[in-house]
Amino acid sequence: MDKTCLLYLEENPQIARFVRYNPVWYRYLSREPSRISELPKEAKAFYGKTIPQRVERFSNQMQMVGMMLQFAGAMKD
Repeated sequence: MDKTCLLYLEENPQIARFVRYNPVWYRYLSREPSRISELPKEAKAFYGKTIPQRVERFSNQMQMVGMMLQFAGAMKD
């Protein structure tokens, strides 16, 4: 692997962890070091940090809170 790729991974431990979990990226980076620019985007999708994933998670949490409130209201009666 290219030294610039290794330095980049050392500076970004979360992305390095992503590469460890997805070893195919070692091959990609060894053959095409220019693909390093794709890593942050792929890592965000892997860790669930994209905006659509965050919105979905927030929506699910709000649904859960609503269900809990309905359940608490039903218990009062």
